[in-house]
Amino acid sequence: MYDSDSGMKGCDVMGTNDTAIREKTQAPQEQIPEEEQVPEREQVPEGEQAPKDEQKPKENFPIVGIGASAGGLAAFDKFFSAMPNIMAPGMAFVLVQHLDPNYKSVLTDLIERYTHMPVYEVTDGMVVQPNCVYVIPPKYDMFLEYGTLQLQEPVGPRGHHLPIDLFFRSLALSKQELAIAIILSGTGSDGTLGVRAIKSEGGMVMVQSPESSEYDGMPRSVIDTGVADYILPPAEMPAQLIAYVTRTFGKGPRVIPRAESAMKKIFGLLRTQTGHDFSHYKRVLSPAASSGAWSSGMSIIWTTMCII
Repeated sequence: MYDSDSGMKGCDVMGTNDTAIREKTQAPQEQIPEEEQVPEREQVPEGEQAPKDEQKPKENFPIVGIGASAGGLAAFDKFFSAMPNIMAPGMAFVLVQHLDPNYKSVLTDLIERYTHMPVYEVTDGMVVQPNCVYVIPPKYDMFLEYGTLQLQEPVGPRGHHLPIDLFFRSLALSKQELAIAIILSGTGSDGTLGVRAIKSEGGMVMVQSPESSEYDGMPRSVIDTGVADYILPPAEMPAQLIAYVTRTFGKGPRVIPRAESAMKKIFGLLRTQTGHDFSHYKRVLSPAASSGAWSSGMSIIWTTMCII
C-alpha cells in the first residue's frame, strides 16, 4: 500500500495561494510534540517587503486533506470510485497515508484508475491546483505553505511522528474555512489534533463510520472529539462533500468536455516523459470549436513527443 511513481497529468493552471503561516490555535490542554510543529517562515524585517509569492492573493478553492493508515487502500478505492468521473469538483485532494519508507506505494496508480483528475506523487514545492489529486511520497512528512506542498524528512523515530496531524494543522492555517479534513480507516489517533485545528478555523470534518472501517482506531478517535460534521462510509462521502462545497461556497462541480479530458492526459504523458509542460498549448487551441482543430493539435503533440 505504498506510493509508486505517478503518471503526471496536466491541471488547470492556477496561481499560488494561501495567507502567510500565523500562530497556531491549539486545542485546549493538547500539547503538540516539538518535532511535529509546523515549520514557520522567517520573519520579514520591518520596512522590507515580503517576497512576491507571499503577496499573492489567496485562491478561493477548498483543499481536502484525506488521512488514512491501516485499511486505507480499500477506503480510498471506495471513495474515489464514488466520485463522479465526468465532473471537475472544484477542489484539490491531498492524500496522507502512513507509509513504509522501504516500499513503494500503489496508491497513486490505484487512484488513477477511478478518476479523470490528474494524480500526482508530491515533489517538494509542488503548487496545489484545483481538480487535482496529490499523494504523499514515502519517507517524507508534508505540510502546506503559501499554496505549495513542502516535504521534510520525519523527525524522531518511526511510529512517534504524526504526519496526518502535521498536514491538517498546516491546512487549517493556510485555508481556514476552505480546509476540509477526511479521516479514513487506521489505527491509533493520528489526525485527531489536526481535525481540531481545522474546526477551530471554521473548516469541515468528515470521518469514516467505524462499522465500515477495516480498522476503526483513527475514526473513533476523531468521533470522540465531537467535531465531526459527517460520519459516513467512504462510498457516500463524495456526494456529501460536493453538496457541502456547493452549498457553503457556491462552487458546484462542472462537466469536463471529453476533448479537454483527453488532452489533459496527453499533456500529463508529455510532462512525465519529457519534463516539458505543454498545458498552455491547450489554452491556445481550446477556443476552436471544430473537431478538426483538436485533431490537428493531437497530431502536433504526437509529432513533438516523437521528436523529443
